[in-house]
Amino acid sequence: MPLFYMRGMPIGGTAIMLALVASIGGFIFGYDTGQISDILIMSDFKQRFATCSNPADASTCVFSVVRAGLIVSLLSIGTLAGALIGAPIADRLGRRYAMVSECLLFMVGVVVQLTTRHVWQQVAVGRLISGLAVGGLSAAVPMYQAETAPTQIRGTLTATYQLFITFGILIAYAIAIGTRSLSGGASWRVLIGIGLIWPAMLAVGILFMPESPRWLAAHGKLKEAERSVARAYGIKSSDEHANRFVQAEVDEIANQVERERRLASGWISCFKPQKKTLYRTLLGMALQSFQQLTGANYFFYYGATIFQSVGINDSFVTQIILGAVNFICTFGGLYVMERFGRRLPLIIGGLWQSAWLFVFAAAGTANDPTTSKSTGTLMIVSACMFILGYAMTWGPGVWILIGETFPTRTRAKQGALATSSNWTWNFLLAFFTPFIVADIRFKYGFVFAGCNLAAAVMVYFFLYESSDLSLESMYNDPNCKPWTSRSWAPPGYSSRYDAVEQTQAAQARKPYASGAIEEKQIEHADSAGFDKKGSEDGYGGYVKNNGNNLNGGNIGVGHGANELGATPGLGDDKSRMGMENGVANENGNAGVGHNAGVPAQQRVPVPNVESGDWGASDDELAREPQGGFRLSNQLERSGSRGGQVYTGGLSGSRQGSRTGLGLNGLGNV
Repeated sequence: MPLFYMRGMPIGGTAIMLALVASIGGFIFGYDTGQISDILIMSDFKQRFATCSNPADASTCVFSVVRAGLIVSLLSIGTLAGALIGAPIADRLGRRYAMVSECLLFMVGVVVQLTTRHVWQQVAVGRLISGLAVGGLSAAVPMYQAETAPTQIRGTLTATYQLFITFGILIAYAIAIGTRSLSGGASWRVLIGIGLIWPAMLAVGILFMPESPRWLAAHGKLKEAERSVARAYGIKSSDEHANRFVQAEVDEIANQVERERRLASGWISCFKPQKKTLYRTLLGMALQSFQQLTGANYFFYYGATIFQSVGINDSFVTQIILGAVNFICTFGGLYVMERFGRRLPLIIGGLWQSAWLFVFAAAGTANDPTTSKSTGTLMIVSACMFILGYAMTWGPGVWILIGETFPTRTRAKQGALATSSNWTWNFLLAFFTPFIVADIRFKYGFVFAGCNLAAAVMVYFFLYESSDLSLESMYNDPNCKPWTSRSWAPPGYSSRYDAVEQTQAAQARKPYASGAIEEKQIEHADSAGFDKKGSEDGYGGYVKNNGNNLNGGNIGVGHGANELGATPGLGDDKSRMGMENGVANENGNAGVGHNAGVPAQQRVPVPNVESGDWGASDDELAREPQGGFRLSNQLERSGSRGGQVYTGGLSGSRQGSRTGLGLNGLGNV
């Protein structure tokens, strides 16, 4: 049975559990990231793998910059490769079994590290193998969470992946404090060996969770998809076939899968300038690159070494403090990104982080922190304040934006390109940081401070505000600029709040306003209606209600477009569609505006809209006037090339004019 209800929708306990179990994949990455910082300064590890003038004395053992860089950074090389192949593996095996196979691979990498005695290259190779698994998990886990969690809590549950990364870093720091006092190789072997527990938990636990309903639907397993959705909603198996929430969700998934098949495209499409696709590809890659260039991993990878060099006697404790700040403030970051949008937190975060890095670098450059306790304290405070800003803005914010920026047809590939840029910079910073620090020491902070300033400027001039929107059409609105995008609202809505309220009402399957058309009337629309041709350049059409004799629609495209009601359809301007009460929808291509021809008090809220409503020219669709209409149980519409029209629930289609849109009769509406 449902655990609770949100906006009238049931939420099952399984939905919460699947997000938490899958997020162990993020914990694995965080734990592996956090442990290496402390391992590099453990006495036995240094005596075995560093260069020592006196092997019996750990204080004489020093890692060369090349050796330290390779031990740390080969994990990042593995994650880069793993991220690129992770999505195809998840598509082939399914989300759950992909995670299981990646957990087993991670365990192989851990065993390789544990079995070495004096060969540092074996440690590096073991981390490379584990990195392949971490990269694969970084692709599979967020994908699984987003596809399986109920829509109403999808954002929060997906964000648990980032939260568990910070939790894993903190736990690694805490365990390192306990194992550092162990004698011999146990000090670092126990710390690495405990890493076998987390993938085992994920590999076993995920098998008890439902498979992604989207993956099941894409492979023709609609019955299994139905069961998966029912478990997430907390619906009994005996009731799933009759439950309207389950059936509506499965129908919507089936529609989306079919639509994505029609819109499928290759890698080259990511770099085409049309519809600002290239713009968004480069923007996503820049955001992920700047997330690394903020300097956060400078502290996570080499924090213990950094604070040891500023004269802190127990750098392990300092790492714990940094990890705790990072973990706790990530909770605040989830609130900040939802409350204040995307642009403002990233701009303020970039300025905040830059300011504290300037303080960190200036303090370390002006005075020797090993001889000045106040300088060392100031540097630690500066680092903590930097991490506070990062955890509340750039840490979670970039991952949220990656899911909101790209169009459907290229989303997976653009996401992979953006993520690969993150791992590329992760490797470069992990490998070259020892070289740079050896040469310029704490002046390195000035480099990151400048990068944070550049990131804030980039966000101001190029990033569109996408909060509260599932739409992408503002990227194609010539009147919308990044710095004015916060006030932009979808065509047909008075504000973003209005769009959110109508979408939420539709998702709850409830009318938004009094007098709205009954849901059951829409669901049972039949194909006995009208297919009305307008002028030479387009189609006209209307919806007829046999009971109330209501003529709506008023849809036409091109010169002298056919007019069927009191309100004209489309005149000479082929990019504008008339609507009741004077509301216009402009999309660059011919289409239909929101609830065209339906009086304002009777308009039906339409969820999952990307550009306009009810057959609007899609953001993803091509360069010539086109549009379409899809009527499913959820009222989901999507455009289609050549003006294809879909009617009667999930069945039936009729080819419309190539330069316009046909509306093939919707009886009983």
